[in-house]
Amino acid sequence: MKKILHGFTALGLLLGGSAGFALSQEAQPAPAQPAPAEAPAATPAAPAEQPVQNADKPEGSGGEAPHAEGEAHAANHEAEPAHFPIRPPREESWSFAGPFGTYDKGQLQRGLKVYKEVCAACHSMNLVPFRALEHLGYSEAQVKAFAAEYTIPKMGDDGEMADQPGVPSDYFPSPFPNPEAAAAANGGAAPPDMSLLAKARGVTRGFPQFVIDIFTGYQESGPDYIHSLLTGYDETPPAGMEIAEGTHYNPYFINGKALAMAPPLSDDQVTYEDGSPQTVDQYARDVSAFLMYVAEPHLEERKKTGFRVLMFLLVFGAMVYLVKRKVWAKEAH
Repeated sequence: MKKILHGFTALGLLLGGSAGFALSQEAQPAPAQPAPAEAPAATPAAPAEQPVQNADKPEGSGGEAPHAEGEAHAANHEAEPAHFPIRPPREESWSFAGPFGTYDKGQLQRGLKVYKEVCAACHSMNLVPFRALEHLGYSEAQVKAFAAEYTIPKMGDDGEMADQPGVPSDYFPSPFPNPEAAAAANGGAAPPDMSLLAKARGVTRGFPQFVIDIFTGYQESGPDYIHSLLTGYDETPPAGMEIAEGTHYNPYFINGKALAMAPPLSDDQVTYEDGSPQTVDQYARDVSAFLMYVAEPHLEERKKTGFRVLMFLLVFGAMVYLVKRKVWAKEAH
């Protein structure tokens, strides 16, 4: 073992000496090189008739060129963006936000009215049964009357399909018989089903905002996106941006700069019996809240259960700590 240690020591001294010698050689100044005898004493001046370069450039143009190029690049980037949506959705205030949030039943009823009179012409809700409307404050008789307004194709006793009035156990029907018919009627793209739209649509927020969202319980990205999209049609596209014919510019669209769906809402389009404002913003807000409800109808129960579980864990943890203190109080540590 001693021989091995002596060997490592000698190797270290050898390497240290070599490095010191190399450093001392680099520190010595190099000898001056004598100038060649045939080298001229001075470089001859340029001919008098040679024009001075950039003599006609106006004063200050040297700084304006890069600035102009930067402005042109920024304008080109704005006209042809590479990331979507162009603008992040506006964060709205919702009654169901936060750990103790609840649905506003009046708002949900207005949102159902907007869906029925506007959205249902193109969009389906194939996963939502009529009986789910009971949680909006409607009675059983009202739900039955609402379902009966729709005709649902069902198989009769004779084995033949026939249209029959809907019942609460039926689901909202699609306005088209199949996806192919929906695509043919809408320029080749079938309108998406709205059953889970509020949970499926949402813009991912970057760092550090998504970390803050974990602690604040932010889960309203879907309604924020839907509301911003429905109210974003009045935006003017930047200069130079080309919008394809038959599409409509919307900076909040998540998949491009324009979409085929025309502005679906306009002021005074839907009549509210409760006196709420009949504006595009209110319509968009109400239908966004309604779509959040149909996507997560048990949100209130989930939040109540989560709060109870946290309270139980807090009390249980405190009891375990006190029992531990009691059991080990007389033991020597």
